[in-house]
Amino acid sequence: MKVKDITYWILTIFLSIAMLAGGIQQMLQIGGYNDIIKALGYPLYILSILGVWKILGVIVILAPKLILLKEWAYAGFFFAMSGAAISHIVVEQNFTEALPSLILLVITVLSWGLRPDSRKIKRIIK
Repeated sequence: MKVKDITYWILTIFLSIAMLAGGIQQMLQIGGYNDIIKALGYPLYILSILGVWKILGVIVILAPKLILLKEWAYAGFFFAMSGAAISHIVVEQNFTEALPSLILLVITVLSWGLRPDSRKIKRIIK
């Protein structure tokens, strides 16, 4: 196994654990997420929506094949984490509040960029 592949799997497993844990807590509206969402000015029901989509995204990213859905899952993680970071910044919270989202955003991009060819859409050039 190459260093690139090992790095991909380490980042992807970390991303998956973080998204799964957050997704379950959001779906069930536990773990302090209610206070965070209220402070950002969003309705609580958004947690259930985000939680379910994060859980489904983790399943897709870890499953073999499903290559087009993987692109959608990575895009969803990118939008969720960039949106969370921007939300913390816009409401003028301390930068440390945005840091977890920014870290997961970077890990999402790295996982996507390092994924093996078997997990990428193949370009067809004619």
